[in-house]
Amino acid sequence: MYFIVVKFPVKPEHAESFMELVGPFTSATRAEPGNLWFDWSRSVEDPNEFILIEAFADDDAAVAHVNSDHFKAGLDSMRPALAATPKIVSRKVDGADWDAMGELAIDAG
Repeated sequence: MYFIVVKFPVKPEHAESFMELVGPFTSATRAEPGNLWFDWSRSVEDPNEFILIEAFADDDAAVAHVNSDHFKAGLDSMRPALAATPKIVSRKVDGADWDAMGELAIDAG
């Protein structure tokens, strides 16, 4: 799978409306057949930084995502709200989903 983490530095005046701004991009991406997850978080240290954790099943799914109309539209819509170029880590890794953390196993019983 392709595992991707992106940090988006958002202008302070757009921070409260950023999730609404990326809503259509998020919905369209989550509907892609090869999307495994597309999850946003807000930094607890910097309220103007949003973190996107996303994964795609394989090469074809990743390529289809970056070549989709909603990918370009999503980037274009968020560009005016960004304070700087986002930082990204994008890697092909083994697996197809989240694994349980063995070092912190919790007995549900």
